[in-house]
Amino acid sequence: MKKFISILLIIKTYILAITIFFAFRLILFITEIDRINFDEVTILTIIQAFIMGIRFDIVISGYILFIPALIIFILDIFKNRNIIIRKILFYWIFTLFTVSFIISSADIPYFNQFYARFSIGAFEWIENIDFVFSMIAQEPKYFLATIPFLVFTITFFFFLRKIFNPKTEINYPSIFLNIFVSLLFLAFMFLGIRGRIEQKSPIRVGTAYFSDHSFLNKLGLNPVFTLIRSYLDSKDNINDVINMMDNAIATKRIQQYLNINHIEYDSPIARKILFDTTMTTKPNIILIIMESMSAAKMKRHGSKNELTPFLDSLSHNSYYFENIYSAGKHTFNGVFSSLFSFPALYRQHPMKQIKKYDGISSVLMKNGYSTTYFTTHDSQFDNVEGFLRANDFQYIISQKDYPSSEVKTTLGVPDDYMFRTSIPIIDNLNEKNKPFFVTFMTASDHGPYYIPEYFKPKTKNIKHQIVEYADWALRKFISLSSKTKWFDNTIFIFVADHGAPLDATYDIALNYHHTPLIFYSPKILHENKIFNCIGGQIDIFPTIMGLLKLSYINNTLGIDLINQERAYTIINDDDKIGILDNENFLIYKEDENSTKLYKYKNRDNTNYAEKQKEKVNEMMEYAKVNMQVYQFMLLNNKITLQYN
Repeated sequence: MKKFISILLIIKTYILAITIFFAFRLILFITEIDRINFDEVTILTIIQAFIMGIRFDIVISGYILFIPALIIFILDIFKNRNIIIRKILFYWIFTLFTVSFIISSADIPYFNQFYARFSIGAFEWIENIDFVFSMIAQEPKYFLATIPFLVFTITFFFFLRKIFNPKTEINYPSIFLNIFVSLLFLAFMFLGIRGRIEQKSPIRVGTAYFSDHSFLNKLGLNPVFTLIRSYLDSKDNINDVINMMDNAIATKRIQQYLNINHIEYDSPIARKILFDTTMTTKPNIILIIMESMSAAKMKRHGSKNELTPFLDSLSHNSYYFENIYSAGKHTFNGVFSSLFSFPALYRQHPMKQIKKYDGISSVLMKNGYSTTYFTTHDSQFDNVEGFLRANDFQYIISQKDYPSSEVKTTLGVPDDYMFRTSIPIIDNLNEKNKPFFVTFMTASDHGPYYIPEYFKPKTKNIKHQIVEYADWALRKFISLSSKTKWFDNTIFIFVADHGAPLDATYDIALNYHHTPLIFYSPKILHENKIFNCIGGQIDIFPTIMGLLKLSYINNTLGIDLINQERAYTIINDDDKIGILDNENFLIYKEDENSTKLYKYKNRDNTNYAEKQKEKVNEMMEYAKVNMQVYQFMLLNNKITLQYN
């Protein structure tokens, strides 16, 4: 091999880089090992996931090494050992792989939080980068990811330097043999970059999905690959403005879904909702959007940890909706869809641009309500304050309104402090002799975690303790509210902004989207009822209006879940969508043009898409119609009514 020492150099660098990528993947596997049921998953399947990972690692390594290899081989052909060029190539390789290791390191906590490999979605909050960095800095577990990065990067530098400085003397082969072998090796490198031999298209994200186990499929991906792929996809216009079907066809179908027979307004979905009777007094509305409160954290939905005794108790003494799902996986999705009743559209951030909607705040304000929004932290994050003020929220209470001594983390004050300080403010609203609409956005159940000294959790795991605290803070708020003048005339609504990927059976973690939905008012809602209908955050506003019996014009895609029935609900996972009814769960990824249909109630991993094509087509059409109509309304200023 003395004659082909440069090829050996590239091979050794490949092996070194792939070994470190493997180590990062092993760490991710260990941090998520609870997701694997070893009674159902064989060791062979786990090995296959790691082998798949090596394929993706070869792709990224090939992209980084191809140009250096080409330059080194050209130098060899001319028997040129230029030290400066080799040093430049050394630092080229070291720098690009260091960036790759940074991404691989960041991927671990990112996956732990979002159940997805690192992608362009990680930069959704780039406009609030100082906020994000502060949040990271205050959560110790995020720093743990820097340890493998530092260790592996130093190791990589040490061995790469040895590879680039061999002590063996070079015995150059003949020029023709050198050219032939070099071209052959570059061809193999190209095949490695392509990732596939037998297929027309190169390796894709979908290639990693080789098994029925969602986590192991994702494990096989390389986070540098997923980041680059998601970036390229984000630059494709199809991801900026969706074009799933013809607007005219979508409009006609949505009107059939919503039983709209006569168009009175300059909007394809606006319809009058009338009530024969009205309430003698207008009840107050308090909507509490709970950070990360997956339904799976409740005993009612199978948790064995007794983390939410208050929510569980409340769910049995209220109107409780069993099958409600969040629109997306981010807080901005939850806030937007709960207040304005439209679905999420892939990676589009609905509040980045300030637009006026006919949401619950505007409709209730027209009916004489005051409108207030409470948050624990900076109200500018995600452009929330500007967006809500443009949509008829009169008062925004945020971190700037609390004493600095009470601000404990980047996420501001603890939940219970926000609730305690809200009572006199709501008392003051009540004294104005007009009903109020108040929205809370909690934050404690999100890192960096902070548990006040005065709260004593029963569990030892910090992630369990913070759920206990969040539940306790809700109890505290209701307890304080029960002593006020306005309690008896108030309807409290509890919903999560999104859940948490506690148990990921499918490519979209349903626990990340399944949320409790509770309507609680012991003096107004006299009966306790359980609703098994399918629904989403987009249905909260119309359902509230139905309880209030306030006639209005519904210019949203939401429905009143008490008096109407929804065929399906749509959930968004950034690069794919899920469609659910009470039995079926369809996952669709547009760039892969693939569908998977599951019987999710039984956690059945069988893909029924081929056997039930008619059901697949029906569910897909429903999702495409709803999303296309919303996109059309957004682009053509139909989200706010203009009367003909």
